[in-house]
Amino acid sequence: MNTDLIIIGSGPGGYRAAEHAARNGLKVVIAERAEAGGTCLNRGCIPTKAYARNAEMIDTLRHGADFGLGGLGTDFDFARAASRKDNIVATLRSGIETLLAAPGITLARGEARFKDAHTVEVDGEEYTAPNIIIATGSVPKMLPIEGADDSATVWTSDQMLAATTLPRRVCIVGAGVIGMEFACILSSFGCEVTVVEFLKECLPMLDGDVAKRLRKTVEKRGVKFFMQSAVEAVRGGSVLFSRKGKQEAVEADRVLMAVGRTPATQGLNLEAAGVEYSPKGIAVDGNLQTNVPGIYAIGDANGRQMLAHAATMQGIRAVNHILGRADSIRLDIMPSAIFTHPEAACVGLTEDGCKAQGIACRTARANYRANGKALAMGEAEGMVKMLADERGRIIGCHAYGAHSANIIQEVSALMCRDTTAAQLADITHIHPTLSEMVQECAAALAAG
Repeated sequence: MNTDLIIIGSGPGGYRAAEHAARNGLKVVIAERAEAGGTCLNRGCIPTKAYARNAEMIDTLRHGADFGLGGLGTDFDFARAASRKDNIVATLRSGIETLLAAPGITLARGEARFKDAHTVEVDGEEYTAPNIIIATGSVPKMLPIEGADDSATVWTSDQMLAATTLPRRVCIVGAGVIGMEFACILSSFGCEVTVVEFLKECLPMLDGDVAKRLRKTVEKRGVKFFMQSAVEAVRGGSVLFSRKGKQEAVEADRVLMAVGRTPATQGLNLEAAGVEYSPKGIAVDGNLQTNVPGIYAIGDANGRQMLAHAATMQGIRAVNHILGRADSIRLDIMPSAIFTHPEAACVGLTEDGCKAQGIACRTARANYRANGKALAMGEAEGMVKMLADERGRIIGCHAYGAHSANIIQEVSALMCRDTTAAQLADITHIHPTLSEMVQECAAALAAG
């Protein structure tokens, strides 16, 4: 079958690229070996956020004294939360399947592999197109240590999200986004949670001030952290690690391996198409094109920015390049959020990053405890930190606290237009809102 565009993978990058391409007159074949929606919908972003919302509600009930209400009970049914999660995923998956049935789009079910630079085989049928987008996502990464292959004890996020009952004790290896979100979720549902992390601080994409304060807040909710600790083995129910030159161990019923994800390129037969790739991902240029003209790789498959919204925008950029259309998408400014409780979010440079790159910057902070809306919400824990360069241009913003993602989204939009702190300070913000803290930071930076 001949078509204009083949897309391999129906995650956020794939299905949004298919929609954009079809809307602009291209005939699209999109191949999917598993469920429509990819990892994000079925085993990632959406199910974890469903659980995160349940966890947030549980914490609110447990700490009702913050509202002068006293505790409101702690009897929570994880099986019901799991059923709610499954219903949300099913509803959204149905919507994506409807989208992929739109005119101009053909959904091909099965494993896709390259026959040559313009031909892809899916479940025995060959499809040919001048342009191909690889959007195969990623898979959980495992540490190469003793016991990592003990599937009865060591789980990835896939197994944890598929569970309908929870273990009493969980040791999470890794304090990145996946590890920190699960630490909060599992702790809220009553698990005894320990996190073992190799780095000095959690969430390295966050400014150090914000990351440390967030970790301390999570600690107060009962999660135990071992930082600067190198996991060496998993033996039975013991996680063995070295810390400050000493051997230590944590006992757990389950070990959640949360050390990141790796691009899913196995089985694609990229060699047949001549596409260059490494364990870090498929090499691409600024238009997401590989070394082979007409073949693109977006999202986790290229390993650049492992975020669902990054995949979406990269897919749109790739289709625009195929169409010969210029756009103003800023792939260098990519906000991200961590749905812990409280949540955190960031965009742009950190203060430590500026120092490492020799970039002169100024910083300003605003605290939730001084914000009227935050206190009225019972969410006094949190901080916003903004960075500006010597010209006053906003180059980064980091936050933890209620609705941090929404706060950072505003700053991200303005950074895409090279807004200065003085310009932001002059934009009227509604009172009382959390976003007033953004204006407060900007005003402080503008004042010097």
